[in-house]
Amino acid sequence: MKKLVLPLSLMVPMLIFSQNRKRDTADKVTDIEEVVFQKKVVGKTNDITNVRISAKDAKGIATIGGGIEGLLKTLPSVNSNTELSSQYMVRGGNYDENLIYINDIEIYRPFLIRNSQQEGMSIINPDMVSAVNFSAGGFEPKYGDKMSSALNIYYREPEKFELSGEASLIGGRLTTGLASKNKKLTALFSGRYRNTNLVLNTLNEDTDFNPTYWDFQSYINYHFSDKFSMSFIGYYSKNDYEMVPKAKSVTFGSLQQPITVNIGYGGKEEDMYKNMMGTFSLNYKPSDQWKFTLDSFSYQNREKEYYTIASSYEIQTFDPVSGSPNPSFDGGGQIEHARNDLFVRTYGTQFRAKFSPNINTDIEVGFKYEKENLNDNTNEWKLVDAAGYSIPRPIDDPRTGDSGDLNLFYQISGRNKIEPSRLSAYAQYSQKFYWGASKVFVNAGARVSNWSFNKETIFSPRFQFAIKPDWDTDMLFKLSGGIYYQAPFYKEIKDLNGNFNSSIKSQRSMQLILANDYEFYMYDRPFKLTTEAYYKKMDDLIPYYMDNVRIRYSGKNNASGYAYGIDTRLFGEFVPGVDSWLSASYARVYENIDGRGDIPRPTDQRFRFAMFYQDYMPKFPSMRVNLTLVYAMGLPNGAPVFTDPYQYQRTLPSYKRVDLGLSKVFIDSKDKKKRYGFWGNFEELTLGVQVFNAFNINNTVANQWITDYNSNVMYPVPVRLTGRFFNVKLEFKL
Repeated sequence: MKKLVLPLSLMVPMLIFSQNRKRDTADKVTDIEEVVFQKKVVGKTNDITNVRISAKDAKGIATIGGGIEGLLKTLPSVNSNTELSSQYMVRGGNYDENLIYINDIEIYRPFLIRNSQQEGMSIINPDMVSAVNFSAGGFEPKYGDKMSSALNIYYREPEKFELSGEASLIGGRLTTGLASKNKKLTALFSGRYRNTNLVLNTLNEDTDFNPTYWDFQSYINYHFSDKFSMSFIGYYSKNDYEMVPKAKSVTFGSLQQPITVNIGYGGKEEDMYKNMMGTFSLNYKPSDQWKFTLDSFSYQNREKEYYTIASSYEIQTFDPVSGSPNPSFDGGGQIEHARNDLFVRTYGTQFRAKFSPNINTDIEVGFKYEKENLNDNTNEWKLVDAAGYSIPRPIDDPRTGDSGDLNLFYQISGRNKIEPSRLSAYAQYSQKFYWGASKVFVNAGARVSNWSFNKETIFSPRFQFAIKPDWDTDMLFKLSGGIYYQAPFYKEIKDLNGNFNSSIKSQRSMQLILANDYEFYMYDRPFKLTTEAYYKKMDDLIPYYMDNVRIRYSGKNNASGYAYGIDTRLFGEFVPGVDSWLSASYARVYENIDGRGDIPRPTDQRFRFAMFYQDYMPKFPSMRVNLTLVYAMGLPNGAPVFTDPYQYQRTLPSYKRVDLGLSKVFIDSKDKKKRYGFWGNFEELTLGVQVFNAFNINNTVANQWITDYNSNVMYPVPVRLTGRFFNVKLEFKL
């Protein structure tokens, strides 16, 4: 394996500028993304903080989850320390602080997912995507009340009959597109199946996994006329995760003090996550100046998390000089139990109107009503046992023989049912104009929201300003910011005892982002260097713990904080005809809980570097490669859950990963060569090999804490992520 992977990795810097192609500089605007003054495109936005991602690149990237989030994680502002999850953190925020839209309608992720192994697939089907717009902060008022980012996905309409699919060792998909002769009726249907059992077997532990994930999506449009149309999006997914752990052995520590833990298990875990969503939209455009949209939506989520797992462990230390094992009787045991049920239903309607008196001016308003139904039953506890004593416990005289009371390490129990409603509205004004010879863009507005559960009304003013000086050097300067709230929902209102807190308030973030885009040509190829510096001042924060990939909130607004950082990305044609980029960022985020002083938040990112690189062989362009590389410093969330963060913090190891995709295109839609017989039915045909975690690096997503019953010392046992895995993938389109 080393002989295969190492030369490929060394090829990257050598091939970056090895291929040249003369280009006409008149093509400059169409070759570079994110230009303020741009022509009309699908998913067009006035948001100057927007980064537009290629749907084709997102579809082809080598990623276990099979969604576009794998490409998002190579952006400088986005961080993640697990490849098994589609969730991500942006500029010091956590997984819950990101907005996700499909065709301007907000969607929700499952809430009870605790381990990244349970997640399966992203809700976003890359085979249906037309455009991807992403903002890492300072986004416009039409997007909702979250503190970190906004991702808006637009699905495509097929132009003719199509049938495409994918088959690999970990799953497959099948997509069908239909279009009437007059293009009035279009329909897109897609089903996906994934089973990551083979990937999870690289965890090097004796565990029986049976994780199955499948979903079905549809996108149907009917155009009554050029002015009036309607559309429907349907979504159904079901994730079943079954795990029966048996035994595992983990070696950790240091060279001077190596430690091996042998763990035996009893019990199993069975989880189920079922999501359904339906949206119906009416679009009316009486003229070029006016556009009206009425959306009705309904979302339902049913989740069950059932597990009872007992474990016993033996801790083995070694002599640092001879390497021989020390005589040891250190060990202990614990029982983890959960019977958690959650039912979430959200439905409502939203109305949006857009008035464009001229090509450079847009006025938008919107109103949204939501009705929510939350039914939560929680029963979760953990017992830690050491020599017959439960931990924590009072220190007793062992000579008395009193084993003390049975105290649980933690217990979360609650039965909650609420049916609140949420109202929100926004208005924004966008204007492009000349200031002397410089081009200027302004976007300003505000949104207001009220939630009946906590009877809170929030007001969020936001602004964006961009100027493109009349210089020979092609530069764009941008300034954006405002007041952004994290409107509470199921996770934020639930305290550590399992009860809903009706006094909870929205978390608030005051943001300011200064950015510069520099477009230039190098080796006759277009490039763009983007640099952004930001600062966030936050208050009414709700402290939280990170339990693997689940966020557990304290349920109290008793903290304040701040975040700052700088992001940079070099984007362009490192190889002629295909886009690649390099990303680097430095970020810090702190919180002050109950006035005790500043400490890093669990998502304190610090330094991060990422790369997305595409290449092909000049003489054989059908041989293609894409590579993603990520290095991120470890997050400070490795301490035991529910411990005092001021007394103890543990930084996880750095996250390092390289994924590689190699493909041979046998039939390309751009190739006009005629084919006959069976092969004449194919429009595209590609066979590929994906190498996940090419260098087989043992990354750590969290720590499992065990207690030595002789010394009461707690040891952090790393929870490892997946190892190297080879996947074979066949893609076709008829």
